[in-house]
Amino acid sequence: MRGRSDGAQKKRLLTSVCVVAVFLCFLYVYFGSRNAGESALEYGSRLRKLGSSYLGGDEDSDFGHKQDESSVKFGLDDEDGITPKSFPVCDDRHSELIPCLDRNLIYQMRLKLDLSLMEHYERHCPLPERRFNCLIPPPPGYKMLNFSNNVLNNEGRLRTVFDVGCGVASFGGYLLSSNIIAMSLAPNDVHQNQIQFALERGIPASLGVLGTKRLPYPSRSFELAHCSRCRIDWLQRDGILLLELDRVLRPGGYFAYSSPEAYAQDEEDLRIWKQMSALVERMCWRIAAKRNQTVIWQKPLTNDCYLEREPGTQPPMCRSDDDPDAVWGVQMEACITPYSDHDHKTRGSGLAPWPERLTAPPPRLADFGYSSEMFEKDTELWRQRVDHYWSLLSPKIKSDTLRNIMDMKAHLGSFAAALKDKDVWVMNVVPEDGPKTLKIVYDRGLIGTVHNWCESISTYPRTYDLLHAWNVFSDIEKKGCSGEDLLLEMDRIIRPTGFIIIRDKQPVIDFVKKYLAALHWEAVATADSSSEPGQDGDDLVFVIQKKLWLTSESFRDTE
Repeated sequence: MRGRSDGAQKKRLLTSVCVVAVFLCFLYVYFGSRNAGESALEYGSRLRKLGSSYLGGDEDSDFGHKQDESSVKFGLDDEDGITPKSFPVCDDRHSELIPCLDRNLIYQMRLKLDLSLMEHYERHCPLPERRFNCLIPPPPGYKMLNFSNNVLNNEGRLRTVFDVGCGVASFGGYLLSSNIIAMSLAPNDVHQNQIQFALERGIPASLGVLGTKRLPYPSRSFELAHCSRCRIDWLQRDGILLLELDRVLRPGGYFAYSSPEAYAQDEEDLRIWKQMSALVERMCWRIAAKRNQTVIWQKPLTNDCYLEREPGTQPPMCRSDDDPDAVWGVQMEACITPYSDHDHKTRGSGLAPWPERLTAPPPRLADFGYSSEMFEKDTELWRQRVDHYWSLLSPKIKSDTLRNIMDMKAHLGSFAAALKDKDVWVMNVVPEDGPKTLKIVYDRGLIGTVHNWCESISTYPRTYDLLHAWNVFSDIEKKGCSGEDLLLEMDRIIRPTGFIIIRDKQPVIDFVKKYLAALHWEAVATADSSSEPGQDGDDLVFVIQKKLWLTSESFRDTE
């Protein structure tokens, strides 16, 4: 009896052990798969603590609501004298990270987006606690490209073009030789990084989508819009996407559309063509040319056609209180943007042809109360500043060193205008909460976008050869945003061996200098702005170069 009892007890014990083992295996599999799905989030959280954007702060503090003073106040209250020695390095999963266009983030946050409206291609930025404060290394085998040293532009009247669904931006690249600059736009899709390929070729391009929000460009920005087999349903939601194109086209501007529907060979194509033709006719567009699968429509020069439409005609005119130049986070509306009284009276934009328009005061200056004299003074001021910049850069650069340049606070675009004789192009960025001067930038024949530097910008890593930051750090300090996050974002978008010019106050320069080693940056030159011709300000000019560095894994791959 005792032996049988011991046997039964051993049997029960063995059964219990097996049950516990199975349960533990279940927990391992369940939480292991769950952790794998959330690895990017956890990785980001660990990096946030490792990099410590909030120097001297508590790891368990509420990141979404409170920041350490040291991340905001540049050079002030720095009693601890903490200098970061390094940042963690992002792993291979994040080698092409674009934080506000990260599809993994969308999945993790379980955002309920309408895929048919392309909302999943629009900007969705991570909260501070989900940001990756890590350095993005160049991929194995990365090297810099070297660049070698008219009829299409209609004697300078055709200058700015918008290419939607641009692929690898070959259309925009073709136009450059005719002194036409295109803003080539495509979404950050799951296929090849076409925009990144365009930027590597030195062709202006940007990530974006015609979805639910307005494009980040002011009204009347482009002389021509182009869509070649861009797979956009222009008839959806009462033609709202076509009306958005109408908003950004100048008076008398053109829309070149190449698609099978224009050829109308089968019943479905014919149906689409008839509906699209009826829509653009109600929008007062006319056919300027048509051949095979390509049609070119022209927008009216004045409001006359709009005023002659029958009452109740769709689409309606936009409300009188609608600001057509308000674009940051603003929803599209299915309405026609009328011209201002000035455009109506002058029968067009009143712009000089290129290249005269670069330095000629544009008519829309009056919207800001700026005089022609103020405009000319600003142009001359930045010409002198850029000459000074180039004297500081000259020991480090050759004629083909720089191609893609970003002015992080463009104002009237005079920094870019001063580079007209260089073989470069400039992405002019205007703050979302300041004067809407981006329309002046476009009126000068330049291109740009609206952005908030408290967030990541919509471009790939290693996009630009030179960043120019004029009081950008001082501006985000006033908003309570993290200076460290901005440094990491600048490091993300600048190419290895690229340059950064920071023009700001002494505390900002001191703040940036603390991070040089951690970011693999090196100081090139520091200058007092008073040394510039005709300058008496208290700004400092700090020139930095990013080093080409590789992770140990990348180094082994190149051997």
